[in-house]
Amino acid sequence: MSFSRPPHDEQQDWWRGAVIYQVYPRSFLDTNGDGVGDLQGVIDKLDYIASLNVDAIWLSPFFTSPMKDFGYDVSDYRGVDPMFGTLADFDRLVEAAHARGLKVTIDQVLSHTSDQHAWFQESRQSRDNPRADWYVWADPRPDGAPPTNWQAIFGGSAWQWDTRRCQYYLHNFLVEQPDLNFRNPEVVEAILGEVRFWLERGVDGFRLDAVNFCTHGELKDNPPREEIVEGFIGVRPDNPYGYQLHLYDKTQPENLAFLERLRALLDEYPGTTSVGEVGDDDSLGVMAEYTRGGKRLHMAYSFNLLTDNADPRHLLEPLEEMEARIGDGWPCWALGNHDITRLATRWGAEDDAARLRLYLAFLLTQRGSVCLYQGEELGLTEAELSFEQLVDPAGITFWPSYKGRDGCRTPMPWQADARHGGFSRTAPWLPVPDDHLGLAVDRQEADPDSLLNAYRAFLAFRRRHPALVKGEIRYHPLRDDVMCLERRHRGERLLVALNFAGGPRELGAPRDARALDDAPAMVNGRWQDGTLRLPAYGIAIARYPDAPLGQASWHP
Repeated sequence: MSFSRPPHDEQQDWWRGAVIYQVYPRSFLDTNGDGVGDLQGVIDKLDYIASLNVDAIWLSPFFTSPMKDFGYDVSDYRGVDPMFGTLADFDRLVEAAHARGLKVTIDQVLSHTSDQHAWFQESRQSRDNPRADWYVWADPRPDGAPPTNWQAIFGGSAWQWDTRRCQYYLHNFLVEQPDLNFRNPEVVEAILGEVRFWLERGVDGFRLDAVNFCTHGELKDNPPREEIVEGFIGVRPDNPYGYQLHLYDKTQPENLAFLERLRALLDEYPGTTSVGEVGDDDSLGVMAEYTRGGKRLHMAYSFNLLTDNADPRHLLEPLEEMEARIGDGWPCWALGNHDITRLATRWGAEDDAARLRLYLAFLLTQRGSVCLYQGEELGLTEAELSFEQLVDPAGITFWPSYKGRDGCRTPMPWQADARHGGFSRTAPWLPVPDDHLGLAVDRQEADPDSLLNAYRAFLAFRRRHPALVKGEIRYHPLRDDVMCLERRHRGERLLVALNFAGGPRELGAPRDARALDDAPAMVNGRWQDGTLRLPAYGIAIARYPDAPLGQASWHP
């Protein structure tokens, strides 16, 4: 069965500079009263999503799953889990989104399945069945120990003993998430078939979970890490995963061949795209390698901006390095998602609308595409949950040093005065914090000065300026905590200044820089007579006579 795509698909590079709104369906809107969000809830709120002026949605997993990792353990790649609805609901969602000009991208978890998947159920039965080599199996060491010292991100050895085969199987995440063997051509063909199924149903792209985990290397011990530097999820002092340099268990050269096969499949469906999640010690290098040359992924994103450190020097370093390394590749940036502490809490901007506006402008003026996580537009804070309220296996395992991911996954508050914030008519799978009710959609929609309306206005402004969407970029040295950059595209040249300081700043500026008449109110810097004045956490954007980047450039 083949489904229609939006009529503007002749613009096949729509993804380049697109803003993608991440929907975590479990927590978006519950329409059937079971306390869990569903696909009908997404359909009911598509007008809201479209009103944000985003280009696409990214749906976190809704596939059939035992939900050990809340959908990232897939037991049927082609099925919709009953808690979310039916395949017919998904088809209606795609058609409804396309009717509103929204593209639809979906999560694909390709590196591993659930241990309940039919493939694994067959594979574990014997060493000689048709799918015996579809997963990564290995014999124990002579003393019975696991084949290598590899660690799982969620704690403990990455190897699990199976008594049926008297072998270990590899799982980089939960024990219930066995890794597929991408060295087996049959596995690659099967996975590509699962991807094609959704392409035929009209999806516009895929967010590829942990895409650098698809292939493993030689069964050798990883060497120890000299220093534990927090970054990718799992790299923390309380988790042995962070004690190793991951030389053999992920990010292998063989993965490139699979990505090329995947890209060739996507190229059969013009206008479709891919964005890969990369977690690695050299994430920026992997992002560049995976996206350069137009033969692998369209885009990739890493955890480099999903940091606890909002100092502009810390943020500028990966951005400049990315530009130096990516060539003709394309990055995707995010400041929050379903795995990371909410931005407002992580960057210390709770109840600080000026800072949240600054962070929005920072993200949306970079070169690359953007992912926005549901609730960021409301300024939602990290929910404080008790141990008894946790459901995330990572939080339960590592409590209390790490409280898991539940705090950023609590339900969307739609109505301030409604029970459970209007998310559900019954107790939801995670509670709606009381302090989120004051940030509810209905309350912010009624306030022209709200963060929600600032998001809408700035996203609409960005759409009107191709230089901010697809343009080249050049960074200038930081000055007094002000990040200065230029964007240029087809005759439009813009100067951007972002004040990360808690006090006003004054900088030299070109006399012929002109403020943009259509800039929203949050762009509050003042350009006058060769001087730029910025309030605390201020934002300034101006048009400047076009020239090649680096010529007649701005020296603030």
